[in-house]
Amino acid sequence: MIGAEHFLIVSAILFAVGVTGALISRNLIMIFMAVEIMLNAANLAFIAFARIHGDMSGHVIVFLTLTVAAAEAAVGLGLIMTLYRRRGSVDASKFNIMKW
Repeated sequence: MIGAEHFLIVSAILFAVGVTGALISRNLIMIFMAVEIMLNAANLAFIAFARIHGDMSGHVIVFLTLTVAAAEAAVGLGLIMTLYRRRGSVDASKFNIMKW
């Protein structure tokens, strides 16, 4: 039988994959996808803890998180598209906003 511990292990693996992708990748879209993977890993952990404790509070938090993530995805992709139109690239190393 699959227990909540298995879901927590999968969540930790997904989070590690997301962190690795965000740190290694130079493409803004790939970094954005890695952050979304980390967000989904946190949601899976919330669901697993809700299953362990037998209450619905984890499900409510995930529902709220998904609504915020939908807005974040729309704004984030809009910003990435604007950067691509202005600079012609989505390479994160080419964007140095703090440069003098």
